[in-house]
Amino acid sequence: MCLHLDPWWGSVCVCVCVCVCVCVKPLRSVAALSLSLSRSMDFLKLCTFETFQQLWSHYGYGGNFRDVIEQEFTRIKGITYLDHAAATLYPESLVRDYCQDMSRNVYGNPHSHSPSSRLTHDTVERVRYRVLQHFNTTPEEYSVIFTSGCTAALKLVAESFPWRPPTESEAGSHFCYLTDSHTSVVGMRGLTCSRGVAAVPVSPQELDNRTEDEAQGEDVICQTPHLFCYPAQSNFSGKKYPLSHVKGIQARRLYPACAHKGRWFVLLDAAALVSCSSLNLQTCPADFIPISFYKMFGFPTGLGALLVRNDAAGILKKTYFGGGTAAAYLSGEDYYVQAANISDRFEDGTVSFLDIIGVNHGFDALYRITGNMHNIQQHTFGLARYTYMLLSSLCHGNGRPVAQMYTEGQFESPVTQGAILNFNLTDSKGQIIGYAQVDRMASLYNIHVRTGCFCNTGACQSFLGITNEQMRRNLQAGHVCGDSLDLVDGQPTGSVRVSFGYMSTFEDCQKFLSFVVECFVEKPVTVDQVRLQKLKTATAASRGSDNHPSPKMTNGGICKVDEETATEASLKGFAHRDSNSHGEAYTLTNIYIYPIKSCGAYEVHDWPVGPLGLLYDRGWMVVNGNGVCLSQKREPRLCLIRPQVHLPSDKLLLRASGMDTISVPLQSKTQLHTSSQVCQSRVCGDRVETVDCGDEAALWLSDFLGQPCRLIRQRPDFTREMKKRPSGVAATTSLSLVNEAQYLMINRASGELIHKLMSCRQDDSEANQLLDTENVISRFRANLVIAGVEPFEEDNWSHLIIGSTQFLVAGRCGRCQMVGVDQDTGTKTKEPLTSLSAYRTGKITFGVYLTHQLPEDSAAACVLSVGSLIKPEPHSC
Repeated sequence: MCLHLDPWWGSVCVCVCVCVCVCVKPLRSVAALSLSLSRSMDFLKLCTFETFQQLWSHYGYGGNFRDVIEQEFTRIKGITYLDHAAATLYPESLVRDYCQDMSRNVYGNPHSHSPSSRLTHDTVERVRYRVLQHFNTTPEEYSVIFTSGCTAALKLVAESFPWRPPTESEAGSHFCYLTDSHTSVVGMRGLTCSRGVAAVPVSPQELDNRTEDEAQGEDVICQTPHLFCYPAQSNFSGKKYPLSHVKGIQARRLYPACAHKGRWFVLLDAAALVSCSSLNLQTCPADFIPISFYKMFGFPTGLGALLVRNDAAGILKKTYFGGGTAAAYLSGEDYYVQAANISDRFEDGTVSFLDIIGVNHGFDALYRITGNMHNIQQHTFGLARYTYMLLSSLCHGNGRPVAQMYTEGQFESPVTQGAILNFNLTDSKGQIIGYAQVDRMASLYNIHVRTGCFCNTGACQSFLGITNEQMRRNLQAGHVCGDSLDLVDGQPTGSVRVSFGYMSTFEDCQKFLSFVVECFVEKPVTVDQVRLQKLKTATAASRGSDNHPSPKMTNGGICKVDEETATEASLKGFAHRDSNSHGEAYTLTNIYIYPIKSCGAYEVHDWPVGPLGLLYDRGWMVVNGNGVCLSQKREPRLCLIRPQVHLPSDKLLLRASGMDTISVPLQSKTQLHTSSQVCQSRVCGDRVETVDCGDEAALWLSDFLGQPCRLIRQRPDFTREMKKRPSGVAATTSLSLVNEAQYLMINRASGELIHKLMSCRQDDSEANQLLDTENVISRFRANLVIAGVEPFEEDNWSHLIIGSTQFLVAGRCGRCQMVGVDQDTGTKTKEPLTSLSAYRTGKITFGVYLTHQLPEDSAAACVLSVGSLIKPEPHSC
C-alpha cells in the first residue's frame, strides 16, 4: 500500500501495489498506516487556500488577481521567487510603457535649454513631486536628491554631515547606529572615525529600555550635531521598528540622544520598509531618508534617492562640486557659490534622467495593479504570516521542529512585522542544516531565496548567538561575507531568508512548504498543534511536542524499516563495511578530460599530465555574446557537444549530433599569432586572459546552441593560481579554466550508493525515469574514477599515489544543481542532488579535488593509465 501526496497538497491517493525496494518492508499494522495518514492529512488540510483564507482574509487586490499576475509576470512561470527583500520583480507593463515612452519622445540633457532638454527637466521634476506625494509630504517640507542607490545616499550624508571632533571644551559629535543595521549604514563609521568622531553602536534593547520620562528638547547652548541611524524595517528579520523613535531621538527622550547634549538628527533607513509598506513623513519627520527604487518597482536598477527634510538640509556641507551644482565659480581662484536648490546642490553632474523617467512608470504600474501601499502590506504580510505559522509548527516524524525561526515576535501584526521570514532548517536530530545546502536544493526546485547574513552582521550575530570572537575565528577558517561556508565547527554562519512582494501568490507559499517537506522533513510529516493553536489565537500557550514514533515515508509511499533504522540511516548502512575486510585493490577505472569547459567528456585510456592537470583539460570555454562563460546551469545542451583532442594532428575536434565536425588548432607549444584576439573573461571570480578561436568555431557553436557564442581558450602564457591551497600544496599551483583545482576524483562505490538511495526514493510515477549507475557517475563530471574503495572513504584521504604520480587532496567538491543535467540528453532532473542531499549531512559534497606533485626536474611527461593501482594515505588523527 502506498500513500501518494499531490505536490500541490491538494489531494491524497491511497492505492495498493506490489513493489520491491531494498529498504521497504511490510507494514506492521493497519493502525500504523492510519496514524501516518492522519498526521499527513493534518498538514495537508493546512496547506490549502481555504485554510489560508480562514487565517487571513486580505489576499490580492480585488478582481481576478491570478489573471493579472499571469499577464504581468509571464516570465516567472515555473519559478518561485522569494527574494523580494533583495530585489522585487518588475511587471511587464512597466517595461512596455517605458519603452513606448522612450520611442515616442526625445529626452535631452536637463542642463541644456532646448525643447528636448526642457521636456527632460520637467519630467524629472514631476517625478520628484511624485516621490514626495508617495510618502505623504510636499516640496515645502522635503527635497529629493537622486543618487545611484540607497548606499550612495548614505555615503552622501556621511560625507556632508558637519562632524565635530572632540576638543577640550566640547565632547564632539556622536555617530550612533542601531546594531540591526545594513552594512552600508555601519560603514559610515569608517568616515566618521577618520574625522575623530565617536561611533556608538546601540542595541535594540538599549533603544527600548533607556528613556527619559520627559523630552529634553534641543539644547540652545550646545549645538553640537549628532546623528542617529536606524532601519524602519530590519532587512534580516523583517521587524519593524517604531517610527515614533524619530521624534523621540529628536526630542532627546530616547537613548542615545538623552545621554548627550546637542542637536540630534535622525537618518531613517527606509529601503527595506517601503517595498511593501507605506511611510508617512507627516507623522515621522526623519531628517534623512535613503531609498532604492528597484526594491519598490524592480525597475530601474542603479537608482535611489535621499529625501532630506528642508529644515535640516542647511547643515549638510559639500567640499566637491560637480557639473550642475554651482551657481557660480572661478577657475582661476578659490571662489565658488553653491546652487540654491538643495537637489541641484548635491546631484553632481547629469542625473540618470532616463532611469528617473522609469520611476514614473514604476508608480503607474504599482498603483494600477495594487491600488495602494496598504493593500500591498496586507497581502504580503498575510502570505508571510501563513508561511511562518506552518513552517514554525512543522515537525519531523519524531516530533523535533523542522525550523529554527529568527524573529522577536510571532507575526501578530503588519504594524510590527514585515513580509520577511528568517530561519535555519534542522534535521531530525536537531542539527542545523547549512544554508548553502538549502540554497542548492531550492535552486534545483527553481525556488529563489537568499542565504547568508544579508549584509546585516549585527542582527545575524544577535539571532544566531555568534560572538565577536567566533566571528574572528570564522574568518580565520576561511568564511567571508557572501560565501557558501555555512557551518564552522557545526555552528551556522548565516541563515535562510524568504521574502514576499506584491506579486507573490499563495502558490508560492505552497511550493516552498512542499519543497521543505520533500527535501528536509523526516517522514511522516507532523505538526505541533499546540504551537499552531498558539499562533492562531496569539495566546501564550506553551509549546507542545509529539514524540510518538511513526513509520517513515519516502516521496512516493510509506517505506517501512526496522525500529532501529531510518531511511537515511539504513542507506548509510550500505556504506558501512569493514575497510580491511575486502580484498579488492584500489584501482583507477576511468579517465575523462573535458577539453571545453562544461561540454561533454572525452574518455581516454592513457593520458599525459601537463603543468595544469590532465593535458588540455578545460583549456577552452564557450562564452555568450557578452563574453560571459556559459555553463550547463544556464545552457544544459553544452553537454551534447563532444570535443575530442587528436594529438597526432594537433587538433581539437568539435562534434555534435546533426552538425559537421570542425577542428581548432591545439596551439599547445606555439606562439600566439599576432592576429589572434586577446580578451578577458572570468572563471569563478578569477580574471583570466584568453584568446578567441575564430569565426568558424563561433558560427558552429552559435548554430548549435541557438544564441551568439564564441570559443575562447586560455592564453598559454597566462598563469592562474589556485586560491584555496591546503597545507602541503605548492605555493604556485597553476590552473586551467577549472573551477577549483587541477583534478576531480570520484569513487565508483560512492556513486553506486547514491544510485541505491535514488532507487529507494523512487515512486511509481518516476519508475521510467530511473537512472542507471553509469548515468549517475557521468553527472559528477570527474577526471578520475576509482574503484575498490569504501563509499566516501576518499573524503578522509590526504595524499595518494596513482601509478607513479603523487597527488595531494585539496578538499571535497561541493555540489549544485548542475549534477541534475543528464550528460546523454541535456535534460534536467532533481536527482541525484535530492538523494545526495538526503544522505550527506552538512555540505552537499561528492568527490575530492586533487593537485599533482610532479618532480621539479621531471623532463619526461607523466602519464596516467586506466588500471593503475592507487595507494592512499588518510589524514593523520
